[in-house]
Amino acid sequence: MTALQSLFADHGDPYMPSPANTPTVDDLPGLGLQDIAQLPVELLASLQRDVDERIKRDKAAKARLDGALTVRYATRAADERQAAGKNTGTIRFDDGDFTVVADLPKRVDWDQDRLAAMVERIRAAGDDPAQYVDVAFKVPERKYAAWPDAIRAGFEPARTVRPGALKIEIVPQGGDQ
Repeated sequence: MTALQSLFADHGDPYMPSPANTPTVDDLPGLGLQDIAQLPVELLASLQRDVDERIKRDKAAKARLDGALTVRYATRAADERQAAGKNTGTIRFDDGDFTVVADLPKRVDWDQDRLAAMVERIRAAGDDPAQYVDVAFKVPERKYAAWPDAIRAGFEPARTVRPGALKIEIVPQGGDQ
């Protein structure tokens, strides 16, 4: 007997729960995918809505907590980082019986036009730019779709289309949730 079937064992229909033993979001990790897939669509819609609401609530809680930690520790972390002679990176300091680990990652942006000019200079000097930089070409799909057929045909052999992740949403008939 599966975990889901045991939830419904008191009823004639193994997949028709009574309100007393309807699976909740908290039950989902212990249930098999096939069992969950067999639930009534109304219950699946309800669970989907509950999970989405929980995610929103948890993201909001995380944002508030992260904001509070920033208020509490940002100045001290900046002072500690400055004392260590660092602009970015990880520093550690104590607060009572705890060690606070404050990481300020380094984010580097490169001017694409200037990089392209440097790549051309390196190539013109007879060197291989791949020894110095990674070169990647991208074609935004919106631009590709707007090209004339003759140009698209030339690029077609370099294009591979892969499907993204399937997303399924259950909404009541008649439109809005």
